Amino acid sequence: MGKRKVFTKTDLSIPQIEHIRDAAGTVIVPPEVIPPVHTWVNFGRNAARARGIDFAFWYGAGIDSITYACQRQTERFLAQQDTGVEASTVASFCKGGLRHFLNFMTLRATALNRQLTLNDIDRTLIDDFLGHLAGLGITTLSQRGHYTGMKCVLHALGRRGIFPLVTTGDDATFPRNPFPSSGKYKGETPLPKRQRQAFSSALRQAIAPIWFEGAAVTGELLAYALLTIALHTGRNTTPLLEMRHDCLRAHPKDNSVFLVLWKRRGHSSSKVALRAESATARLLESTPTIKTNIERLIRRVLAHSELLRAEAPDDIKDCVWLYRVHRGPGRGGVIALTDAAVKNATKKLVAAYELTDTDGKPLRINISRLRKTFANRIFELLAGDLVTTAVALGNTPQVAGRNYLAASADARRNWQFMGEILVKELLSRTIGATYQTTPMGRCGDPIKGQYAPKLEGGACFSFLNCLRCKHYAVTEDDLHRLFSFYFRVLAERSRMGKQRWAQEYAHIPRLIDNYIVAEGLRRGTFKSATVDTSREQARRDPHPFWSFDVVNNLEVFA
Repeated sequence: MGKRKVFTKTDLSIPQIEHIRDAAGTVIVPPEVIPPVHTWVNFGRNAARARGIDFAFWYGAGIDSITYACQRQTERFLAQQDTGVEASTVASFCKGGLRHFLNFMTLRATALNRQLTLNDIDRTLIDDFLGHLAGLGITTLSQRGHYTGMKCVLHALGRRGIFPLVTTGDDATFPRNPFPSSGKYKGETPLPKRQRQAFSSALRQAIAPIWFEGAAVTGELLAYALLTIALHTGRNTTPLLEMRHDCLRAHPKDNSVFLVLWKRRGHSSSKVALRAESATARLLESTPTIKTNIERLIRRVLAHSELLRAEAPDDIKDCVWLYRVHRGPGRGGVIALTDAAVKNATKKLVAAYELTDTDGKPLRINISRLRKTFANRIFELLAGDLVTTAVALGNTPQVAGRNYLAASADARRNWQFMGEILVKELLSRTIGATYQTTPMGRCGDPIKGQYAPKLEGGACFSFLNCLRCKHYAVTEDDLHRLFSFYFRVLAERSRMGKQRWAQEYAHIPRLIDNYIVAEGLRRGTFKSATVDTSREQARRDPHPFWSFDVVNNLEVFA
């Protein structure tokens, strides 16, 4: 019996880019479909609270087929086609990169005095768009964000064959790394201890009214409660804002509960174990402003929002952060807390309690910074346990180590101590009038050398750069130090991600083996027996400077 053919069902409501191809295979958009009946694209309910975008502005500006393709691709993204991005991400594509790109294309069509089509999109055009972004006077990070948003839309069109996409070679449509210097921006930094304590104290005072019966629960008060939860759980903004009424779940351990949040990007839930308030504490009605119990705070917010759920619109009825508008437009209505409201409340908190950083400027607070503060606090309490810290963050150890953890105060103090010892060694153990002994070998100018800080009395600690410094030298007497550093670096390979190892450390053992040792043996500077003896000695009994577990913090002095 023959196999029955199964036909795949197609959803005809999914937006399609109407086009035909000529004899040469060039894509042509029929004029009769431009502009479409509806030029407004509604983003629907999303975490960014963005409403939509109207493409009507770019029709009739000499780029009709490009505008039409971009509108349809945006609609396809919202229909969960071609990629699994969220509506808030699509909104960021449109409000940022796509808007700038279509404005740039309008200017280009005017300058060339002709209609631009999809076949005009090539590497030259993309390079000119990068120059256009640079001329807007915005930061490199903003340029990169706008470029990425534009690229996501165009790349989806190219993959579907709407325009000729070149993926390899010098003529690749999109350059491989258009912002090579943007890697130096590491994002937010964790709050130092004193600033963290001052911020925590301010939050405890700010959320105190929430515990009083009959108190008016405003958006600011809820924002302070959300910031408190963020500080103690390290969760991201969107999962916290989208907390549901069933967010607290039973925990197998007594006096503990799970806080369950939904992660949009990963399409999965995230669980945070919270210590529940004990029965004794409930009976004694302990003062929550002394030490905030997060589980009790969440239940208090749930109790307030329960009274408003019946009046809330259907799309936010299950949201935790509900409050009544007390002034302005929509007074008396029930709305949910937004990211913008949290940012405004944060600014008011910093100003009201005069929170400042080490330079005396207003303290910069946002949830991303609170997440990094949480990560480093957990890492500190766990005595450097990266795996458990990553579990607490909901990330892999590689992501946690690369993006969240900073050098601790203890590591910096250890380096300061070793630096003081090294300075004494450099000033006292000189060899001749030229080279001075260092933990890596010998240096011709540790004060004003190639990678030295070039400050009065400041010695060079940039040991990762020694192998490529023109002032660096090695003799047979220095091989023990060199191989001690060699094995110390190799020991780090199993403790970090492959990408970080390849970018920052992999070249060091290779240079020592293939350049210094091999070249020394070739020239007769080193004897083979001495090299083998020094290598084995360093493996068994490394130089004291390199016996410390501090290589991960070398970049502090790089």
